[in-house]
Amino acid sequence: MGQQASVAQPGTKFQVIGAGLPRTGTASFSEALRILLNGPVYHGGTQATKAPEAEIRSWIKILSHYPAKSPSDNQIIQDNLRHRLDGYAAVTDMPAAGLITELLELYPDALVIVTVRDPDAWVKSMETVANASTLWFLRFVLFPISGMRYFPDYINVLRNQWVHNYGEKEPISAKSHFNHLDYCKRNVPPERLLFYNVKDGWEPLCKALGKPVPDIPFPRINDGEAIDRIAKEMITKGLVRWLGIFVTLGAVTVPYLYFRP
Repeated sequence: MGQQASVAQPGTKFQVIGAGLPRTGTASFSEALRILLNGPVYHGGTQATKAPEAEIRSWIKILSHYPAKSPSDNQIIQDNLRHRLDGYAAVTDMPAAGLITELLELYPDALVIVTVRDPDAWVKSMETVANASTLWFLRFVLFPISGMRYFPDYINVLRNQWVHNYGEKEPISAKSHFNHLDYCKRNVPPERLLFYNVKDGWEPLCKALGKPVPDIPFPRINDGEAIDRIAKEMITKGLVRWLGIFVTLGAVTVPYLYFRP
């Protein structure tokens, strides 16, 4: 999860489907793609939590029709994906990582790059995501925040997507990790599929993209710290909004009760 939401640049050619699961270095990977492709990258986790309300509502609509059960469902998914990703050079993280066939239908020339890491380490790190996204009080706390009031609904449709694709609810195990790798292998031609560990740095990524190696260090962004920071930021923001609401209500109702006949 990155620092801030990306902004689309009209006319940007879409080139890469980042199909790595959350907590596989997707934030570092997104920044690396931004540098190599010289265009904005759509990181799902960041856009859902930091971008305008239309972003998260669009993904809820997409996932509410997934998996497509009719041609009209598929059309809704395709139309919303096209609108959401127009002006971006790549997309990474969920929900896009679980929509590979749909994205390949939309971008048949795109390269699919799957960020990977040690399965056991991945399972441990996913506990951070689960803990931050399933707090029981989120719906109430986040309600005063535009966009984030839809976050619980977003998590619900994400969970449904995950169960459909990988057959597993929380607590997540290595089963989801391996099922996702199989999902990628089944749906992507081998010549357009790359499994990539961000620990390997620029070399394999640049080779796959046909780009020279930049003369700068490979970006290193801690996804876990970013998730914790954003969760605390949003909860604090929501509580402050509620405090303001209660103070305003108090300022209106107390004088009325005191001075009423």
